Amino acid sequence: MPDDAAARAAAEARAAAEARAAAEEESAFSHPAVDPDAAARYGDDPDQVIDFYAPRVSVSPGGGLAPLVVVLHGGAWRAPYDRRHVTPFADFLARRGFAVANVEYRRGGVSLPAQGAAARGAAGGAGPVAGRWPETFDDVAAAMDALPALVREFLPQADPRRMVVTGHSAGGHLALWAAARHLLPADAAWRIDRPAPLRGVVALAPIADFTVADKLDVCDGAFRQLLGGDAGFTARLPYADPALLLPTGIATTLVQGRTDTVVPEAVAEAYADAAAKAGEVVGLTLLEDVGHFPLIDPAADACAVVAEEIAQLAW
Repeated sequence: MPDDAAARAAAEARAAAEARAAAEEESAFSHPAVDPDAAARYGDDPDQVIDFYAPRVSVSPGGGLAPLVVVLHGGAWRAPYDRRHVTPFADFLARRGFAVANVEYRRGGVSLPAQGAAARGAAGGAGPVAGRWPETFDDVAAAMDALPALVREFLPQADPRRMVVTGHSAGGHLALWAAARHLLPADAAWRIDRPAPLRGVVALAPIADFTVADKLDVCDGAFRQLLGGDAGFTARLPYADPALLLPTGIATTLVQGRTDTVVPEAVAEAYADAAAKAGEVVGLTLLEDVGHFPLIDPAADACAVVAEEIAQLAW
């Protein structure tokens, strides 16, 4: 009987956690998309576009230029999730006095069943592929390189010298990666000679350590698909895994919900531990009773915490 009671209690706890996670996701996706104030292309592909949001209020001393927040959206690097789902978050930041650049990039779009059984097995099941190798990384690097000039033209209220990159989930991975390009292997096309001119990175529930994500099967192995599947996974890790690209020398904070079942807390903790072993202190803000989606939900208290973490680095 005690065992039966424990099993029932565990089942009830799981059901409650699943219901809460579903409610959090529904809330985050319930907000209407917010159109940008301007948009610009950084390449010829339809996905190579950046939306700009001007600050709605001025909180800069003396009414000066606003810090620039670069947003990299999540969605497991998969095509069904584009930048539109984080436009309420971008607008939320603009209403806090930030200038915002919401970056689109190429994601996976090939239907796995069309690739055959072998490819499905390697990539982890049917459905849209996560990311494109190397195009997803090409786009993030190109967007970051193009931003200073584009901001001067399309978002003159922003100060690109006070730039913070933030990203959610898969976008959190890309934000950390964008800050580590100077640490990429010498033959990497995306490598830059010196650290990017960033005030900092605020990564939200990031897929920040591919080894731990692999053990936990985060997002059904999306990170393996991002690197082109099992065949090239190990060889490409040094070019893509943020936990292997440390120390960056750039102020970094991770914000993580402790009840996140999509990208569990252990992934962020592994990245923070790897940074510490590399001699770098990375901030880790753990939010009690918060799952995956409240971090980008303007209706959630967690979103206000995110804005404050960004402000701490931007100002």
